[in-house]
Amino acid sequence: MRFSNALKLSIIIVNYNVKHFLEQCLFSVFNALKNLEASEVFVVDNNSVDGSLQLVKEKFPQVKLIANTTNTGFSVANNQAIRQASGEYILLLNPDTVVQEDTFDKVVSFMETHPQAGGLGIKMLDGKGRFLPESKRGLPTPAVAFYKIFGLAKLFPQSKKFGQYHATFLDKNKNHEVEILSGAFMLLRKEVLNKIGLLDETFFMYGEDIDLSYRITQGGYKNYYFAESSIIHYKGESTKKSSVNYVIVFYKAMAIFAKKHFSQNNARLFNVLIHLAIYLRAAVAITARFIKQLFFPAIDFVLILLGLYWCKDVYEIKFKLYPNFYSKEILQLFFPIYTLIWQAFVYFSGGYDVPQKLGKIFRGVLLGTIFILVIYSLLPEYYRFSRALILIGSVFTALIFVGTRLMYHALKIKRFKLSGNKINIRIGIIGSEAEFKRVNDLLKQTNINAEFIGFISNEINGVKNTDYIGHFGQITEAIDIHHLNEIIFCARDISSQQIIDNMMTLVTTGVEFKIAPPESLSIIGSNSIDTAGDLYVIDVNNIGKSENRRKKRLLDVSVSLFLLLFFWIFIWFQKNKSNFIANSFKVLFGIYAWVGFGKNTRKDLPAIRPSILTPADTLEKNNSEERINKAFLNYSKDYRIENDLRIVAKQISNLGR
Repeated sequence: MRFSNALKLSIIIVNYNVKHFLEQCLFSVFNALKNLEASEVFVVDNNSVDGSLQLVKEKFPQVKLIANTTNTGFSVANNQAIRQASGEYILLLNPDTVVQEDTFDKVVSFMETHPQAGGLGIKMLDGKGRFLPESKRGLPTPAVAFYKIFGLAKLFPQSKKFGQYHATFLDKNKNHEVEILSGAFMLLRKEVLNKIGLLDETFFMYGEDIDLSYRITQGGYKNYYFAESSIIHYKGESTKKSSVNYVIVFYKAMAIFAKKHFSQNNARLFNVLIHLAIYLRAAVAITARFIKQLFFPAIDFVLILLGLYWCKDVYEIKFKLYPNFYSKEILQLFFPIYTLIWQAFVYFSGGYDVPQKLGKIFRGVLLGTIFILVIYSLLPEYYRFSRALILIGSVFTALIFVGTRLMYHALKIKRFKLSGNKINIRIGIIGSEAEFKRVNDLLKQTNINAEFIGFISNEINGVKNTDYIGHFGQITEAIDIHHLNEIIFCARDISSQQIIDNMMTLVTTGVEFKIAPPESLSIIGSNSIDTAGDLYVIDVNNIGKSENRRKKRLLDVSVSLFLLLFFWIFIWFQKNKSNFIANSFKVLFGIYAWVGFGKNTRKDLPAIRPSILTPADTLEKNNSEERINKAFLNYSKDYRIENDLRIVAKQISNLGR
């Protein structure tokens, strides 16, 4: 259907460092606006540093762009655009969403025929095609919050009393009047906002949608859940909900809401429940983080330490003829230190990365052993008890690491899945032959080690591609016959409605879904905006990657130790001799790095340690700020250890800067 020329819809998207998701969102938005010409789209960028602004300017020049110089928060950013918006309806839309081609037509038509509607939410699916319960919610009164916190809502989802938080007693496939809408997709009547006011800027993040929904009903209007269309919401906060910070921020927002809208007694009761929830969730989050981060390294430490003492006992009896040959005091000092050194080098070598690679573990143990032997050779005679014991201990340490990893892998502990035995990726790409070729080439450039990539055409006849395994109507058969575990939809050829319909149909197959926007260098999908494995993107070797941070830190430590070991040589080359030793220790202990962006932090570049030297030091003198910034950008985009070594070598006289 087409509407009159009066401006009907203003779409507002607040973005913060999610460029690839924003690109996919805007592509789907403009496809859906083809039948709703009287519209405008705002993007409010909250000081992103990932290239979002450049993306919008280059690919979507029709967008009304508001570029903030600070992260103003969700409410402030939306209000900026609302004040400029001219549409009869305002849609607040998250950047991590994909809308169907008929979504805007349908929701505006619904609002037109329901004049009492002040706000409207929509059926939302996650990236795997599963319904998101926050699509429809009830008012979080103290009682409702109690049912949610203590699990009664989950135990009795069909109960009108206990299931109010997510309104689980309402049919998700039918339209309903509801109390609370989700800020991910929130369609609002402009005249209602003029009456009740804009978003409350007291809320920085979370809670503002609940507050606004409540004020709509208090103003005499109704909120609706709309089930006749649906959107994908990658739900960025999902992976953060186990963090202490998320718990505190979210529940503090709930406390602000209670203080604002509930009676004093109810607000006090709600506040007690909020703090109880914070403590419970924080305890769970801290415990989970400990198990995830420290539990397994602690097991490694204990096993390696016990193994060293066992090796010592055997070695004493076999080769030293009597027990307790070595001083207990010395062993109690050095065995824990050796253990920590081996673990540190295994960590820096990537031995704790996911998936596990035994080669990185062996490399870490080998480097740790070399480091220990070097330090051992510098110790006074009294402390040098046995090189042989160090070598025997290193072999046992490697065996401990390998043995535990094999055991964890056999127990199917996810983070210890060995890369050599990982589930092979078998991909089906759905679209035209041209898009199949483009996406296939993109996958190769992203270093995805796929066992099988097949072409599923959106056309029935005339396909000659040798990778062809079926047409669009044969997706289910293709999954079964070729054992596909991932489907990539080419958004240029497949409509959002077809993508979403197929995701809902295939949700029980366990297949992962991704979407490749046209002319994009990214492929986005699966469940969460924060799950790195769900984003395929041609990316340079960014210095901010955890692997590069470890490599850089290992290099800094190695260079510092080398310089300190031979300081009596290098000190003569220094322009500032007195500061040379101090800098070496500062880098050794992690206060500085040898090479980086200087001693002042740069918000436009990845956050790394302040540095003694910079890439600009290798440029000619009197360079422009533009050339210096370009040198910094190139250094951060494509990090190489040899670049650091080259800069240190060229600036050897300035290490005491």
